[in-house]
Amino acid sequence: MLLAGRVGQVVNYTSLSNDVGVSATTVKSWISVLKASFVVFELPPFYENVGKRVIKSPKIYFSDTGLAAHLLGIETADQAGRDPLRGGLYENLVILEYLKARMNRGRRPGLYFYRDTHGNEVDLLLREGGRLIPVEIKSAATFTPDFVKGIERFRSVLGKRSAGGFVLYDGHERFTVKGTKVLNPIVHGPEEDIFNL
Repeated sequence: MLLAGRVGQVVNYTSLSNDVGVSATTVKSWISVLKASFVVFELPPFYENVGKRVIKSPKIYFSDTGLAAHLLGIETADQAGRDPLRGGLYENLVILEYLKARMNRGRRPGLYFYRDTHGNEVDLLLREGGRLIPVEIKSAATFTPDFVKGIERFRSVLGKRSAGGFVLYDGHERFTVKGTKVLNPIVHGPEEDIFNL
């Protein structure tokens, strides 16, 4: 239940050990069993050639978003829509779909996230050849310009190694902002072939 409450967050073994009342080493062992059992998976951070100013701990996600919702006590779609952890669950769902799409095509995952020590973040990075495609995931149904700030910051750091970008949100409009495609992965996914990147 504690892991479900931290879905989409950087793993903090000390915080988990304090909440459970066991050592951080024990928590690491328990999580390694969950990973080996394919209950949870880690999304590694991207930090090569960026320096010491980035976070180097992974984020944790569930291999079954429904299980995470169940552990949080979410039983209906209405509850899910109002839950404060909706954003993390939505992010989990989208990243899981990308992971499954790549693995089902026999490809290595090539998925990362980016966060620097100043809090600038991109939820998902897709490695395509030598370039990285930044993807921001938002559960909101209304687009705001803040959604592209992390992508713009990442592009400024990586330069030509960063390509395009997507904001995946829960709205129904599709458009492009500063070279970033904004769309709903469920409504526009097949048309844009978003999961075949």
